[in-house]
Amino acid sequence: MTDAVRRVQSDSPWEEAIGSARAVAAGDRVLVAGTMPFTGSVLHGEGDPYEQALSAFTNALDALKEFGLGADSVIRTRMYLTHLRDVDAVGRAHKELFGEVRPAATLVVVSRFADSRVLVEVEVEAFRDVEKIR
Repeated sequence: MTDAVRRVQSDSPWEEAIGSARAVAAGDRVLVAGTMPFTGSVLHGEGDPYEQALSAFTNALDALKEFGLGADSVIRTRMYLTHLRDVDAVGRAHKELFGEVRPAATLVVVSRFADSRVLVEVEVEAFRDVEKIR
C-alpha cells in the first residue's frame, strides 16, 4: 500500500539511541527529523555555522532522496542555532539551497545541543504528490 507510513534510517547513532527515524513519510508529507552536520561520527564545518548549515541541510535533503524528493519539494524548514551571531551565515546557506523554493522557515536560538561542537541543527518537511506515487 503506497499510503502506508514509511521510515528511513541514516548513519546517525542518535536514531538507535533514542529510537527514532531520520525521515518518515505519511500520506503527502515527508518529515525529516533534526539533522546535524555529521557523516557518521565526522563533524563537518567545526566552528563554521555556514558550513554546518550546508552540511546539515544536505543530510536532510539526502533523506528526502529516499522518497524521490529534492529541495523543490520542501515546504517548511526549521533551523536551530546556538548563537544569535550565526543568523546571517545560516540564513545565507538556507537561501542558497531554498531561495527559489521559498519554504515556510523558522529560525530559533537554543541554549545548546547534545554535542557541544554543533552550532546548527535543521529539520525539513516536504510535500509529495501521493497520486503520482500510486
